[in-house]
Amino acid sequence: MDISNITSMYSDVYANAANQSASKLKDQMSGTDYTKATDDELMDACKQFEAYFIEQMYKGMLKTIPESENLSGSTSTMLDYYKDQMIQSIAEQTTEQSGLGLAQMLYEQMKRNYGLDTIETTE
Repeated sequence: MDISNITSMYSDVYANAANQSASKLKDQMSGTDYTKATDDELMDACKQFEAYFIEQMYKGMLKTIPESENLSGSTSTMLDYYKDQMIQSIAEQTTEQSGLGLAQMLYEQMKRNYGLDTIETTE
């Protein structure tokens, strides 16, 4: 198998994976009617947004680190793919463990915007 084919294959996989989290979040936000959402569904959407925000922040910070010039094209592509996967995982863990408080602020704002804070549940 030619090394250029492998490099091309991993480049395509990397490009798809890099856009996956943004597309997933966009699809969920645009395809969901949150006027009837439960508190858990609303908080989950807010946490996903916060995790995406933190992921982008980490990626921006990573760009400030100089890269080694000794890597071949396929090795560099694979390394970038695994870095992105690691950053995405760390961002999700950060949101679940402590977060920035962004999810909570979004949650409260969305409840006000959708009028969910005024609906009382009868038990």
